[in-house]
Amino acid sequence: MTSPCLPEPVAAGPAERRRTVPVDIGGVVVGGGAPVVVQSMTNTDTADIDGTVAQVAALARAGSEIVRITVDRDEAAAAVPHIREKLLKRGVDVPLVGDFHYIGHKLLADHPACAEALAKYRINPGNVGFKDKKDRQFTAIVEMAIRHGKAVRIGANWGSLDQELLTHLMDINAASPRPIDARAVTREAMVQSALLSAERAVEIGLPQNRIVLSAKVSAVQDLIAVYRMLAARSDFALHLGLTEAGMGSKGIVASSAALGILLQDGIGDTIRVSLTPEPGGDRTLEVKVAQEILQTMGFRTFVPLVAACPGCGRTTSTVFQELARDIQSWIVTSMPEWKTRYAGVETLNVAVMGCIVNGPGESKHADIGISLPGTGEAPSAPVFVDGKKVATLRGPGIAAEFKTMVADYIETRYGAGRSAAE
Repeated sequence: MTSPCLPEPVAAGPAERRRTVPVDIGGVVVGGGAPVVVQSMTNTDTADIDGTVAQVAALARAGSEIVRITVDRDEAAAAVPHIREKLLKRGVDVPLVGDFHYIGHKLLADHPACAEALAKYRINPGNVGFKDKKDRQFTAIVEMAIRHGKAVRIGANWGSLDQELLTHLMDINAASPRPIDARAVTREAMVQSALLSAERAVEIGLPQNRIVLSAKVSAVQDLIAVYRMLAARSDFALHLGLTEAGMGSKGIVASSAALGILLQDGIGDTIRVSLTPEPGGDRTLEVKVAQEILQTMGFRTFVPLVAACPGCGRTTSTVFQELARDIQSWIVTSMPEWKTRYAGVETLNVAVMGCIVNGPGESKHADIGISLPGTGEAPSAPVFVDGKKVATLRGPGIAAEFKTMVADYIETRYGAGRSAAE
């Protein structure tokens, strides 16, 4: 009998990270091989100082390492230094990015305290100015960044693309003996808008290590194509994000698909998941989704992972669902304290499984796991720690007992008891 042959090994990891020029944004390094940075944006009126401070602080607590705020008028610009001051008094030292459109050059000139308080300026080359004003106003913002030692994100956007450039490329394409489709021309215009603006900023005197590029579109395949083109044609640090991703599961799925593919290609230095919140919804959801994309793909670790089976006809009881939910909620609630006490706790893996089919096996693969009884199974729940069965829980107190065991495991592995255990 012929022995089966093993296949050639297949790489089980992302492509090598694209090497980009690192950019320091208020102490947070983007690019240059640094971990992919999570960022977000407020949806408050920036002139509402207390409301904006509260939301920035909430986003930062959720894990946003950079937060962007709208600076659209004098009242907003005047509020920025006060927002920064109040955040620092709260102990929130997250870098703030000013989102400028149309009159950014004027606001920065009229409000130097705003220019100084921000860590980065976001410029959209599609609406920084039009006709003869475009270069003058773009130059004014870049010179302000040079004067204050700030970084700049040059962010082209599908919805506000430089129409003069787009028309020029469309005309060239129409006259070509082998024209391409209009969507491909638009993608090229996006890339050129970002690159030409970055080159102009460098000519003015802004060093490359203070420039981040983005080219945001709202369709997954367009985003992938545009960023692959950008990555192939420059070594600027890149900000990834699907603009107008949408609400709920649609926005989460679309952003995860687009960003996941690009990150797997080694493209992307900082990401934002642009979710439309439900009315009055939690803005921090976009931060959590961004973190989960990076953690599930193995790029970074933020919180302990809880593996749980989806349930089937063998798990007609909701006990394992309730326990998985309670453990997940407990972990999220406890993480702010755990981070100060347990170095490395974010790498913890917990399994909460619902029946005998995969339960014991999955629990053995986790750091600590429990396999609850399925329909018709004996009313007992084995617990595995580091691959070994250590206990069998029974009765109505299973959930509380398992939570205690998880807490003890964390203390032993990551806390004061670690050295003794080792």
